[in-house]
Amino acid sequence: MADHIAVSFDGVGSGIGELTWGQVGIWQSIQRSGASSTIGGVSTVPPGTTVDDVAAILRFIMSRHQSLRTRLRFDADDGRPRQVVSASGEAALEVVDVPAAADGAAAAAEVGDRYLNTAFDYEHEWPVRMAAIRCGGVVTHSVAVYLHLSIDGAGLDALLADLATMDPAIGPAAAPVDAVQPLELAERQRGPAARRQSEASLRHWERVLRTVAPSRFGEVADPDLLAPRWHMAGYRSPAARLAVGTLAARHDTDSSPVLLAAFAVALAEVTGINPVVTLLAVSNRFRPGLAASVCQVAQASPCVVDVSAATFGEVIARARKAALGTYLHAYYDPARRADLIATVNRDRGVEIDLGCTFNDRRRQAPDPVAPEPTADDLRGAMDLGTYRPIARTDLSRQKLYLGIDDTPGAIDLTMSADTHHVSPASMEAIARGMERVLVDAVLDPPESRTAPGS
Repeated sequence: MADHIAVSFDGVGSGIGELTWGQVGIWQSIQRSGASSTIGGVSTVPPGTTVDDVAAILRFIMSRHQSLRTRLRFDADDGRPRQVVSASGEAALEVVDVPAAADGAAAAAEVGDRYLNTAFDYEHEWPVRMAAIRCGGVVTHSVAVYLHLSIDGAGLDALLADLATMDPAIGPAAAPVDAVQPLELAERQRGPAARRQSEASLRHWERVLRTVAPSRFGEVADPDLLAPRWHMAGYRSPAARLAVGTLAARHDTDSSPVLLAAFAVALAEVTGINPVVTLLAVSNRFRPGLAASVCQVAQASPCVVDVSAATFGEVIARARKAALGTYLHAYYDPARRADLIATVNRDRGVEIDLGCTFNDRRRQAPDPVAPEPTADDLRGAMDLGTYRPIARTDLSRQKLYLGIDDTPGAIDLTMSADTHHVSPASMEAIARGMERVLVDAVLDPPESRTAPGS
């Protein structure tokens, strides 16, 4: 049984404005796929938590952050969306009651799946869905799902950090929100400094688009046998977790370029196409005023990694250099980018495939120093790797997407693929190939061997 409680909120700032560049990028993705892009999930609450406590959290975040009280308005002439920020209103907290003998975690997961997979009403619904799961009268879990138009992964971290300042006894924190909020950011992005940054980023895009091979993948035989067309799967690798830290220390880098290099080698092995071209998801949080902003500022930019005639250590160095350049060129006007892509495609007489994305979603903290694993440690950990199908859908997705997360004792890879271009067997081969490349590089000195697939 479910009920809804109206939670009033009252915040600072309101108005109507253009979308930010990050919001435009997500809106384009939503239009392509036909599905709302969401982020969030289920949490276990501390003992003694009440429905009023969960309502207080919802009130706190809605009052503090303009992005969470933003809806869209569509232009009557061309249908172009604009953001509408309200100063006050009411949000609905869903309260789901299940019997004491029921599984509260399962009930919460069901609500989370419903929130994640139900399209938002962009004009009339707040971009936050929240529920309290009450099992036998006791609140055991909360569910919070956010529309990606309003918040990205780093923005969610910023939201949690701000929520930690909430005093349950008095409500909102005393300190005002001083990070850039979406209406201000959209205005900044129309200014000369942001336009210069955008043009520099688009020059990077043009260099890549005019020089890379057009194709990223081949065609899969008998694609009609693979309906639904888009598959999702995951691979949990304890061995990758052991190997990545060792390789990062050996090459005096953080672990993200190591994983990017492993992905590039594994993808080149499977497709036979080199250099590897992938879009990197970039948080943009290093830019002034954005570190603690609860909004959507992430954008993607192309990264080219050549794995030929190189040791894996050299591929790591190439991946690191390429990624650093990409990070600096992921802040741009998506409308200008769309025009650029159309121009280059027309000039080259072919559509350049940009259907591959690498997204390292892990917290970017320094990698812990640990003793190097032994050969037995690594081989034993490889036996523990688990590949799991997650879902199939007919909703349009990219040709290949790889998300990387930390999980206790392992690196967690989440993949989605268009099986008309990347078969389910190839998905698994890429995931297991990354693991094998990393383990081999630890067991054999990288500088003495050629990268697989080169």
